[in-house]
Amino acid sequence: MDLGRRRYLEFEKPLQDLDEQIAKLKELKLQGNVDISSEIRDLEEKALSLSKSISRGLNAYQKVQISRHPDRPNFLGYVKLIFDDFVELHGDRNFRDDPAIVGGLAQFNGQSVMLIGHQKGQNTQENMLRNFGMPRPEGYRKALRLMSLAERWEIPVLTFVDTPGAYPGLDAEERGQAEAIAKNIMVMSGLRVPILTTILGEGGSGGALAIAVCDRLMMMEYSTYSVISPEGCAAITWKDGKFAEQAAEALRLTAPQVLDLGVADLLVPEAPGGAHRDRGFSAQNLKEAIEKNLPQLIAKDVEQLLAERYEKFRRLGCLSGDASGQAKNAKRNRK
Repeated sequence: MDLGRRRYLEFEKPLQDLDEQIAKLKELKLQGNVDISSEIRDLEEKALSLSKSISRGLNAYQKVQISRHPDRPNFLGYVKLIFDDFVELHGDRNFRDDPAIVGGLAQFNGQSVMLIGHQKGQNTQENMLRNFGMPRPEGYRKALRLMSLAERWEIPVLTFVDTPGAYPGLDAEERGQAEAIAKNIMVMSGLRVPILTTILGEGGSGGALAIAVCDRLMMMEYSTYSVISPEGCAAITWKDGKFAEQAAEALRLTAPQVLDLGVADLLVPEAPGGAHRDRGFSAQNLKEAIEKNLPQLIAKDVEQLLAERYEKFRRLGCLSGDASGQAKNAKRNRK
């Protein structure tokens, strides 16, 4: 990210002066003959220390703001940093292509994979094109088509979640938004290939879950995962959006909290202050997490994979007793 165009949240403002000083010194270094490397290094260390200090004091709602940061790397940004030979596949073969969900084939360390992810923009024009990462039904049907292709070709599916939720507009409802989400959840539950999901930023409601029924769920450190946004929760519970901060605390939607609840399986560290502070560092950590987890899933027998996926979701919400046993009993009852 060009420091000259970097945008700052209110609690990040103390970093702005340091970032600007670093940018000016780097420009002087390029233009002149004076070696100012040590001065730049000192300022970078000071900025890193301050960023860590700010990070330690963040509340849940401030972490929500980081998950929505306008400079936060998006799905295609990670694709460029982590994967090779990405070929985007378009359209749902029913209505049209939805740019809010992007998918296609790629290579990861020599392994063919199917990538599917929500795509946000990083400026107003891009966000208008991508509908702010809120898919319509055709986006979910495109995702489903690509998952079916992956199953036919026996290649793993990697999904990447970053959406405030499915688009709630009239046109989306007319074309079957709820049915499209429900069908994705149903099909993914029984998809006969490994599914590895990463929450990159916002993981909002059914719009997120429609591509997040998986064998293993990873969350970036400053991502969130929740049934509703803090603002929506505040509007319903307190009848006033100004209670969003309290709602964020009550929802337990931050990555460490979701991990503690047993919904997520792994937390992927980001750069201090968030992935937008150092994209390369955060992308490398995500790549290493995929390198560790994807082979483990590929090595599993299909029937074992499906049984463990079933039990994973049956365990969610169990407050007492043997969740594994409950899942097995439920499976027998279903048969």
